[in-house]
Amino acid sequence: MPHKIVIIGAGFAGVWSALSAKRVINCASKENEFEVLVIAPEPVLVMRPRLYESKASSLIHPLDTLFKEAGIKFLPGVVKAVHTERRSVEVGCASGAESTIDYNRLILAAGSSVVRPQGVTGLRQHAFDIDSLSSAVTLESHLEALGSLPASPGRDNVVVCGAGFTGIELAAELPKRLGHLANFRVILVGNASEAGPEFGSSPRSTITQALKDLGVEVRVGSGVKAVDAEGVTLMSGERIETKTNIWTAGVRATPLTQQIPGPKDALARLLVDEYLRVSSVDGVFATGDAACAVADGANQYTFMCCQHAIQLGRISGYNAAAELLGEPLMGFTQPTYNCCLDLGSWGALVSAGWERKDIKFSGDIAKRVKCYINQQLIYPPDNAQFALASADPVGPDSDQLFEHLTSVVG
Repeated sequence: MPHKIVIIGAGFAGVWSALSAKRVINCASKENEFEVLVIAPEPVLVMRPRLYESKASSLIHPLDTLFKEAGIKFLPGVVKAVHTERRSVEVGCASGAESTIDYNRLILAAGSSVVRPQGVTGLRQHAFDIDSLSSAVTLESHLEALGSLPASPGRDNVVVCGAGFTGIELAAELPKRLGHLANFRVILVGNASEAGPEFGSSPRSTITQALKDLGVEVRVGSGVKAVDAEGVTLMSGERIETKTNIWTAGVRATPLTQQIPGPKDALARLLVDEYLRVSSVDGVFATGDAACAVADGANQYTFMCCQHAIQLGRISGYNAAAELLGEPLMGFTQPTYNCCLDLGSWGALVSAGWERKDIKFSGDIAKRVKCYINQQLIYPPDNAQFALASADPVGPDSDQLFEHLTSVVG
């Protein structure tokens, strides 16, 4: 029986885990002794970082041909249970059948999902989100249908709840998406004192100016108390009439992390060692949004972003295969960090450093960098040979990457 590396999830971390593991196996000329299996609902990579954009249904990248040509197996289904003590997972297959899959090494790459706090009345029943492809498509259909309704404050007001990274990108993009409404208003709500609380004062000032220039109204300092079909009530008591409330406030790691013994962080991510192993159990790696990993060798931990997920995937796949092959493992490190925030038709902003205090560049050049990232860089190559070569975990750091990007876009 061949050694089996099972990967749960076909997001950025899952795809690059599979390619990286297969690359190591091929380099060792052990193709006949190993099987790399990806389990996910569909063989597509959802471009989740782009779901604030229009044409959501097009924001997927098929994986069938790539996986077949690379020698990676795929099982359509959803993992229902993980049994680390007997090294197996239970899968609800797309066919309707139930299946038990044994593994020699398991890589948990099942991502994260938006948090809808139970304390916000009506949130689960009446709020939209852009957390998944289906929810982004549902929102887009709703926005397009608003034009067929009679004009009213409820129709024309679009409220984005959550003034962090995702909320800002969506709010900045919405004026372009709501051109079919004559009197639309985009209202960004956050419970912090300013929009973009995770940024330093200089980037926040730029964000505030960009939102003002775009006509986005900002309500900060008050969270959401309740949501219903006709409006949003803030903790301050203010009520905003709207048929469109979009929730973007926070994410949490896949519930499958709760089935794996070991400490987790506040986002339910599994704490991993430098090789991305879950130390409390044998044979299990966590990666992408499911992993809480030290990135700089000291005290900076990975963010839930594709910039980290791609490299986490390369390292977890490499180490899962290398461990079975008896080869040296590779420690994960991403010591530098740059954040690229889309600000709609205003442009974009690139902040430097883990604290995001400084602006590296903004405006048009930052927008071109963001478009290059969204439309090209985050897509895996279609050619299997090139994709496997690109799965090499040794590559440029974030500073080097952004320096290259600025040279590419001019």
